[in-house]
Amino acid sequence: MSLGVLLLSQTGASCDDEASAVRLGSAEVGTVDEIVEAPGTVTARTAATLTAPAAGTLRELLAEPGERVAKGDVLAVIDSPELTRRRDAAREALDQAPSGGSVPVGGTVEFTAVRKRTDKQAAAAFEQARDAAGQIADPRVRAALLHQVDAAEKQYETASAASAAALRSVQRGVASLGRAMGSLAAAQRMQAEQAYQLADTAVDALTLKAPVAGVVQYGGPPPAGGGGSLAGLLESGQIPQTTGTVSSGVDAAVPEGGYVAAGTPVITVVDTGRLGLSAEVDETDVLLVEDGVEAEAELDAAPGARYPATVRAVDLLPTTSARGGVSYRVRLELAEGRYPDSGETAPVPRPGMSAVIRLKVRQAAGAVTVPASAVVAADGRDTVWTVRDGRYAAVPVRLGVQGEDIVQILSGVGAGERVVIAGADQVSAGDEAP
Repeated sequence: MSLGVLLLSQTGASCDDEASAVRLGSAEVGTVDEIVEAPGTVTARTAATLTAPAAGTLRELLAEPGERVAKGDVLAVIDSPELTRRRDAAREALDQAPSGGSVPVGGTVEFTAVRKRTDKQAAAAFEQARDAAGQIADPRVRAALLHQVDAAEKQYETASAASAAALRSVQRGVASLGRAMGSLAAAQRMQAEQAYQLADTAVDALTLKAPVAGVVQYGGPPPAGGGGSLAGLLESGQIPQTTGTVSSGVDAAVPEGGYVAAGTPVITVVDTGRLGLSAEVDETDVLLVEDGVEAEAELDAAPGARYPATVRAVDLLPTTSARGGVSYRVRLELAEGRYPDSGETAPVPRPGMSAVIRLKVRQAAGAVTVPASAVVAADGRDTVWTVRDGRYAAVPVRLGVQGEDIVQILSGVGAGERVVIAGADQVSAGDEAP
């Protein structure tokens, strides 16, 4: 706000209370910032909750709460007797799989029977692998294992089709039965190897590794409605609301040696390397918000501190605001905060902290400005009372950028004109002004 706007004079036309309620100021040239205020939350770059991929026991917890870990570090190991038995059985079948073909006594009839039996074993192995994958709660691990099952099944189908083609060549007399048996043995061997690899992958998933670098927290996000929720920490999407949270006064949701059901949250890794803000902007204001818009945040946890921020993305799909209306999530980069009075560095916020965010959606520099209190409604139009030729006059104006304290005047009033900034209801057109 220009200093000239603050230089006020009281009317001297009369000494009664009515006259003293009228105050005058001046239209000045200055800069106006239009602010959109929105509630928000401090966000982490990402947060990943690791869950038990299958029922079993928590054999080891290898990271402490608050410990910083690197991507790929082993954080916990789970024992699952069922998955281990499946892998051992697949290993035994692989050891017994034929390494080469021998001509069967029954000729092509026995060849056909062996091929059908191998196809049936393969189908059962793939079904079993899909069942094991379906028990894994982590969607990323589950999807990776199912993709591996699909790829293995297609490879086996190709090998099985090759053995069928070899049999047809034998029947046409253009190939030997021994060559066809070699093709069938290769298909049998592939089926056994794939069954073992899939079972071994399921067991490997029992070793929980950090998917991102960050800080360790035991358990998962609190149930919906609980305090201190990690919901909203992710920059894109929400952490699933699941059970298995850490109770007050307890470090780990599941102690070492404790039983875990499939899907039980064991450990969460929060990446705080780049903090941000998530603001809920009302639909009436969101069209003013664009990438690169500057903002300032105030945190409930750090009264008096100011944190600069910059808009980096505005969601296309809406959410329901706390007031029941429609709002859109705006994501911002958060910079280091300071206390304006002392210049001292403000505390580093934590993910999930509440914030009030003021977005500077528009700015007008070198604009004609008046205090916001000078603009009144008259006959359905924005109006400013001015002093012209020593008398009051109501002048319709067109507004531009509207700040909290001052507004831009696009037309109607020029820089340097005296305007009524308080007590406009006490003056009439043509009255003499001081």
